[in-house]
Parts: sequence; structure tokens; C-alpha cells
Amino acid sequence: MSKQPKITGADLRGVMAYPPTPALPGAERVDAKDTVDLVETERMIRSLIDDGVDAIALNGTLGEMATLTIEEWKAYAACVAETVKAINPDFPIFIGATTLNTRDTVSRMRYLVDLGITGTLLGRPMWGDMVAPVMERFYRDVATAVPEMAIVVYDNTAAFGGIIPRRVYKTLVELPQVVAVKYAGGASVGFRYHNDMAHTGTHFPLMSIETDWFPAWEMYGEELVGMAWSSTTAMGPGPVLELRDALQQGRFDDARWLTERLRWAHEPFLVGQDFMEFAKYNIPLEKIRVNDAGYINVGKCRPPYTEDLVPEEHVRTTHEHVERYKQIRQEVETKFGVRASKLAGTK
Repeated sequence: MSKQPKITGADLRGVMAYPPTPALPGAERVDAKDTVDLVETERMIRSLIDDGVDAIALNGTLGEMATLTIEEWKAYAACVAETVKAINPDFPIFIGATTLNTRDTVSRMRYLVDLGITGTLLGRPMWGDMVAPVMERFYRDVATAVPEMAIVVYDNTAAFGGIIPRRVYKTLVELPQVVAVKYAGGASVGFRYHNDMAHTGTHFPLMSIETDWFPAWEMYGEELVGMAWSSTTAMGPGPVLELRDALQQGRFDDARWLTERLRWAHEPFLVGQDFMEFAKYNIPLEKIRVNDAGYINVGKCRPPYTEDLVPEEHVRTTHEHVERYKQIRQEVETKFGVRASKLAGTK
């Protein structure tokens, strides 16, 4: 009998955090080696789990999968695995294994299996845009090669050259390894989301970003959209976790208020103004906002996507976004009495 992942799509409920990969001083240099701050990595993982997130996904775009060397990626994954094992070996961790080809991806997935990692956050090769049959074969191949590893499919229309075609979702539901899809933020709760969900149903959640979670929940209910993804949790997870609690407890007036406040905090941020422009500066803008918020010290970006080349206007509006988020952290603490460790952003 073939091996199967230890979790299913039905097991994923709550908030999946998407934090960066902490960097040591000098990580922005071309000649830098061993740039991962493993001490801060351990603290980051412990903080997120202790503060109450339900799952963690690493090494996507914000996690700088594209700019880590193989040695750095392995060291980071091993540190995360050791940290989680010491806290809760069953905690769901998904580490990115996206590469430019199937064989390298399979090799990385097998390394993660050996570490005892739950699953992988998996995009697709993007040197050439994948048409649907190629995409279907890619996901079948990796699931067959590493059947014991759960897969969170990474849907990023900018990074991977387009959407996941509807026919591909018909294939994904046939693979028990696929347990969720990180759905492209701006497309959530629209026609594409609705039509894709018609194929996925209750097999696994199409995870919306936290600012779209409440309207998705209102339309489809917990069984279909019981988990959201959130990189905002890296700025202090309190408000996002309070939104989770409000939804799960049926406090929909509170959920509506929290959603409105989170959207207000995001208004200045480039991602909601011009997604394609944001995609050009995604990594540095995300790391700027996380460092500015103070919950995690993630250091500088690794080349070539470094902060010094980001237009000043984008940096300014990112700082404005962070100041708004800090304000709602305090509002949430006052209104709901959320534990200070989730909100203060202090080390």
C-alpha cells in the first residue's frame, strides 16, 4: 500500500501564517554565504505557534525561495523541523520546494520527508508558462514520487505566469496529497473563485487572504473556506487570529468589524492599489513591513530583489500601512482583550 500524507484538506482550519526567512546582517551582499538567521528562525516559529496560528507555510515568495542557496534552504528547513518537533511534532508545517524543474522539486520534497515535515508549499516551474496538461502532469508526478508529503498548491498569477485553469482543479481533487490551495488574493470571492470551488468542493480549502475571508465565509461557510492564509500575521498575528475566533464562534458582527479594520490598514499598501506593480517589489516590500512592525526581525532581502531599488513612494505607503496596522493591534487589544504577546510586536 502506498504511503499517504498524515493530514487531509478537512484537517486544515484556521489561519495559515506566511512569514519571511530571517536574514543575518550582510545578506544583501552578492558574496554573502549562510545568510539565514537560525536563532531568529527558531524564535519566530515558537512565537507564531505560541500565539496561536494553526499552520505555517514557508519559502514562498516572501520566504525568498527564489534567492536562498540550496545549503541555506536545507539549514532553514532543518532548524524549522527541529523547532516544531520540540513544540508539537504534529503541528502542520509546509516548506516550499518550488524549483525550475520536476526533478529538483522531488529531491527537495524527499529531503523534507526525511526531516519529518508535514508538507510542501508548491508552485510550479515558470521558465516557460505551463499549459494545463503540463501543469496536471507536474502535480501528478510530484505526488506520485513523494506520496507521503502533503501539498499546498501555491497559486500566484504573477510569479507563475497565469491562473490555474479550471480543468487542473479536476486533477488536483484526484490527488490525496493536495490538501489546500493558497488562492491568489485579489481573485478571492469572485467568479473565478466560485467556479473553481465548484470543482474542489470539500476536498480541500481554496484559502483566501485574511481580508477576503469573512465575505467568503458568509457565502460558502466553514466547510468550504475554513482556513485563510496570511502574511500579515508576521506583523503580529493578534487581529487576524481574533478574526478567526469571531468566525468560528459565529460572532459575525465582530468579524465584519475586524475585516473592515484590516482592510483599512491595508489601504495604503501597494498590493491593493496595483497588484502587478506590487509583484515587481513583493519581497522587499513585505520584508520592510514585517521589520517595521517589530514582531519578527527578518533582516535584509537577498539579491537581486533588494530594498534599495524600491521606489520611495512604495516604501512610504508601506510605512503608512504598518502604522495603521499597529493602531488596529491596539484597538483589537482594547476591544477584545487579546493577549499582548499576539499584538505588541515586542521581542
